[in-house]
Amino acid sequence: MQRHLFSKTAVGLGCLLTVLFLLYGCAGGLTANQGPQQDTLHRITILHTNDHHGRFWSNRHGEYGMAARKTLVDRIRKEVKAEDGHVLLLDAGDINTGVPESDILDAEPDIRAMNRMDYDAMAAGNHEFDNPPNVLKKQMAWMQFPLLSANVYERSSGSCLLQPYKIFTFNGLRIAVVGFTTSDTYKQSNPDVVGFFKFKPVIETAARLVPKIRQKSDILIALTHIGYYPHGSHRPNAPGSVSLAGSVDGIDVIVDGHTHDQLDTPVKEGDTLIVQASEYGKYLGRMDLEYLNGKLTLKN
Repeated sequence: MQRHLFSKTAVGLGCLLTVLFLLYGCAGGLTANQGPQQDTLHRITILHTNDHHGRFWSNRHGEYGMAARKTLVDRIRKEVKAEDGHVLLLDAGDINTGVPESDILDAEPDIRAMNRMDYDAMAAGNHEFDNPPNVLKKQMAWMQFPLLSANVYERSSGSCLLQPYKIFTFNGLRIAVVGFTTSDTYKQSNPDVVGFFKFKPVIETAARLVPKIRQKSDILIALTHIGYYPHGSHRPNAPGSVSLAGSVDGIDVIVDGHTHDQLDTPVKEGDTLIVQASEYGKYLGRMDLEYLNGKLTLKN
């Protein structure tokens, strides 16, 4: 479910990470509790955006923009809390590259606005590698949420560049969010920058990592910037979310980006639901889920 944002009517409504990665590597190293109590109903709402590309302001028609987005996010959070539910606010990557006002400031206004909205996590998109590594490091220092990717490595050290996943716990319910970045980044971003990094195949990385994360989570969300290609017909591009869902068991939801698709309803591939919310913050994706005794149900 997605809602169009119109700001004219809506505006009123570093260092520690480096140490952790050296200790734990791309397996994560995050611990979780033993899971939810039997016969306890959990309501989870996933809100999601993707491919922001510097659209901090509303357009000339007064549509979308970060102020309108915050208004809608705040309203939904209040609604969900009133029903004893919990919200996860996720972004599937590409905050950079698109609007000069944002590019000149290295997307600082956009990141600080995401902080004000209390984003829980963001996947690294290919355009996060348009700028020199020191800019990415600066952006990560601004972010009050983790920038996730399990398949991006530093060539010099062989270490995982970013935090691979994070586990959120709501009343004992453990929700893992694991990030993936398209392996096409090496040919779709700044050639002077991508050489510092290695973008490993997403499906191979997920096949190794997902079973390990499932052992300590009840719901697993892949937060991906890999692209939606119907029927898995991705060529000449790298495999996207449909291929990932069909190749790796254990993923409940894929929150995707990269191809700027507007999926008005989730696409089901096997046991996995795939969502994507267009581009530029024009829409806010919403999924209402219920979890009871090991079963996850899409309610809306």
